[in-house]
Amino acid sequence: TGGFAMSALAIITARGGSKRIPRKNIRPFLGKPILLYSIEAALQAGIFDEVMVSTDDPEIAELAKGAGASVPFLRSARTANDYASTDDVIREVLECYRAAGREFDTFCCIYPTAPFITPKKLSTAMELLKDAESVMPVTTFPYPVLRSLAVDENGHIGYKWPQYATARSQDLETLYHDCGQFYACRTEAFFREGTTDTPGMVPLLLPELEVQDIDTEEDWAIAEVKYQKMMEKE
Repeated sequence: TGGFAMSALAIITARGGSKRIPRKNIRPFLGKPILLYSIEAALQAGIFDEVMVSTDDPEIAELAKGAGASVPFLRSARTANDYASTDDVIREVLECYRAAGREFDTFCCIYPTAPFITPKKLSTAMELLKDAESVMPVTTFPYPVLRSLAVDENGHIGYKWPQYATARSQDLETLYHDCGQFYACRTEAFFREGTTDTPGMVPLLLPELEVQDIDTEEDWAIAEVKYQKMMEKE
C-alpha cells in the first residue's frame, strides 16, 4: 500500500438468539454486558475507521449505540438464523457498506462473547495484516493432541495414532486451535476466497489463560475466573 494508511472496519457480530445461554451476547460478565468488552476493545484500539455491530436485535442495537458503536443497518433474517456462518455475516456487512458507497481495505470480525480481547491484540493483528492476507488468533492445545485416545465400536479405548503413543511431548509437532475471538482480513482476499481462512493466513499466538470458549454455564464461570487472572497479570 506504499505510504497510505489502509482503511479498517471492525465488525462485531451479535445476534439476539442463542441456544444454550439465553441472551448470551448481552448477559452481564463480571457485572457488565459481555458485548461491551468487544466494543470497548475495538474503540480503544484507535485503529478502526468505524466500529459497527451487526445484529438483528433492537435491544442489542441500542446497547451498542450507547457504547459508541455504530449500527447502520440491522441484520437480515437470512444471516440471523442458526445456520448462517461468520463469513455470511461479514459478506452481508461489507456489501451493505459497499452499496452505501463505503469501502474498507481491511476488516476485523470480532465475536461478542470474547472479553479476553484487548486493544493491543487487535492492533497487533491489524499490524500483521500489512504483510499477510489474514490473521487468526490461535493457542496451543493443553495436551499433545497426537497422543489422543479414541473409543472403538467395541467400547474399547486405544491410541488414535499408535505411532505417537510413546513419543515424548517435546518431539511431537506443536498443534494449535482457533481462539474463537476475532479474525482480521484484507477485504480483497476475503471476496476472492469467500472466507477469512485465506491461503496467506498467519497466526497470532495467545496464551491458554486468555482463551475460553463460552458455550455453557460452566464455561461462563471459568471465563470469569480466567479474565480476573489475566487482569491481575496485567
